[in-house]
Amino acid sequence: MIMDLEAQIQLLIDNAPHDGITPQLVAAIAPALGAIAQKLRYPQYYILQNSKSEWVLTTLSNREQPKLQKRVIYAFPTLQDVSLSSSAGLDPQVVATAIPVIHILFQLVALEPVNSIVFFETPGTTTNAIEVLRSDLQNLIQQKLQKHRPQRQVPPDIA
Repeated sequence: MIMDLEAQIQLLIDNAPHDGITPQLVAAIAPALGAIAQKLRYPQYYILQNSKSEWVLTTLSNREQPKLQKRVIYAFPTLQDVSLSSSAGLDPQVVATAIPVIHILFQLVALEPVNSIVFFETPGTTTNAIEVLRSDLQNLIQQKLQKHRPQRQVPPDIA
């Protein structure tokens, strides 16, 4: 079932721990997630997961500087496109799971070892991709949270 972005955001808020603050924080960062999701072509993507339901990381090395590496997660537009990945199909423990795009972006914030998620935008090819950097997403979220934080009024007679 493919949901629109608003429904995905609402599901994320509804599934947040009801601790009095998390749903408000999720709602506060939702515009940042939505802004990035709107630049992507699909409402859901397929992510490779291992037998423990952990997302499969791919380590990429810079051709000129092999020591320069980054860890990415690939997000595929269709199940058929998963076979374009060299790691797909080789390991029977790895499965492709359809995940709503808002949830992928939300997870990216917390995925410590991951530098970015590469969203493949054209079925049948890996040439047209949008890379979403975790640092960019975190900065965008920080900006949203700054606006969300209540402003403390300093009493005029504080001296």
